[in-house]
Amino acid sequence: MGLIARLLDALFGGERNVIAETAEVFRVNAEAEAARGADAQAAALAQFAAEFAHPRRGPFDRLVDGLNRLPRPAMALGTLALFAAAMAAPVWFTERMRALSAVPEPLWWLLGAVVSFYFGARHQAKGQEFQRALAAGVLRAAPAVAGQGRAPSGRSETGNDRPEPNPALADWRRGQEVAATR
Repeated sequence: MGLIARLLDALFGGERNVIAETAEVFRVNAEAEAARGADAQAAALAQFAAEFAHPRRGPFDRLVDGLNRLPRPAMALGTLALFAAAMAAPVWFTERMRALSAVPEPLWWLLGAVVSFYFGARHQAKGQEFQRALAAGVLRAAPAVAGQGRAPSGRSETGNDRPEPNPALADWRRGQEVAATR
């Protein structure tokens, strides 16, 4: 009886489970994998929430944003209205188009430049705003992701507190440390 008790104590005693530890070499611990997945999902959701969170804005800012959103729909709806006007009142439409054909070509070029610069500047401003929001989200998510890729001791393989992103570089550094101790 004492032999069996000692054998079971060696396998499962001391808050250890040798069988489970051995099995984890061949198969991922499902509970730990689920916890890592939940942490990653929580970090992703926090990043998405941060990207779409807008600071409180005053009435003037909201009015200007609303006015900035008008030109594109107005141009699209105006073009459709021209087609409808051509079908509904062909004589009226012909007179208007004849008047537009009297506009000098440099004025058309100027209109094209103004419209291009307006939409180009807006596209660039929105793109830069998106890049800033994306960078801020990555910075907020960095602490949650920083715990991945660490050794069981909580420190990276190189001994510093940052995880080593390049395994080949980590191997080279370990080799340099071994060579330096000889």
